[in-house]
Amino acid sequence: MSNGQWYPPEWPARIRALASGELTAVTPRRAATVMLLRDSAPGTGAGGPRVHMLRRRTSMAFAGGAYAYPGGGVDPRDDDQLVGWAGPSLETWAGRLGVATAAEAQAVVCAAVRETYEEAGVLLAGPTAETVVSDTTGADWEADREALVAHELSFAGFLARRGLVLRSDLLAAWARWITPAFEPRRYDTWFFVAALPEGQRTLGASGEADRTVWIRPADATHGYDRGELLMMPPTVATLRALTPYGTAEEALKAADSQDLAPVLAEARMEGDELVLSWPGHEEFTKHVGRGSAQGAGSPPVSGVPGHEGAADGGSDE
Repeated sequence: MSNGQWYPPEWPARIRALASGELTAVTPRRAATVMLLRDSAPGTGAGGPRVHMLRRRTSMAFAGGAYAYPGGGVDPRDDDQLVGWAGPSLETWAGRLGVATAAEAQAVVCAAVRETYEEAGVLLAGPTAETVVSDTTGADWEADREALVAHELSFAGFLARRGLVLRSDLLAAWARWITPAFEPRRYDTWFFVAALPEGQRTLGASGEADRTVWIRPADATHGYDRGELLMMPPTVATLRALTPYGTAEEALKAADSQDLAPVLAEARMEGDELVLSWPGHEEFTKHVGRGSAQGAGSPPVSGVPGHEGAADGGSDE
């Protein structure tokens, strides 16, 4: 592998199992992830914003060792209780995200804000529609964060108890990717962009990450191109899309022009060769010959997880 593209060796077997009907695709779970940006400090060399990334622990079942953004699945409790809200209306968000209802829009945006707080310690909320929390350090904040991670506290309950409104105007939707149909863990993921609020700091290592970094998107993609940083296609694609912007504000303003049409991998056979591609993102195309279909460590088709009907740190740098 010449670059750092995350490519599990069992994928060819799963793809063939799906095509033959031996594997059934699961419905993707709604999820959200946030590209948290901050401008580079004066005198620190190359300009442009830096993005907060975490490296998933190698013990993780999905994409272990890969660099990603804070994010995760929607909590069903975020659908059924209105939260304190500031910024564009839920109906406006539903239109932008391409979902059918205001409740669905709230759930996706709540997931983005909640996961950013759980995994990065950054909270896009404030006492009023014009303010944002400036400091989330302290034992009481950490206790609430841990309760959210443990699902002992809903995000709506957390905001209500602290008298906060979710600042949806601090977020902007950037992209949407769906995990391929042959994966046993599937997510329909909306990617958002946001700027680090003044006064707040990100966490270091967390439960799912063994390292965190603030890195320029161009530096991250160069590391990927050299095979030094392991990443999934959506991460690389969104990093490349961020590279033209000189500040976090420029990136946020550009978000409205980004296409939110879902990107879903496609697999096809060309003779004896399996071709895996992501429409509109040719750099990720993989050609797998029949002889290499069963990669090192790959299970046989009968051992594919979900075969019976089943089937993104160091210091604050």
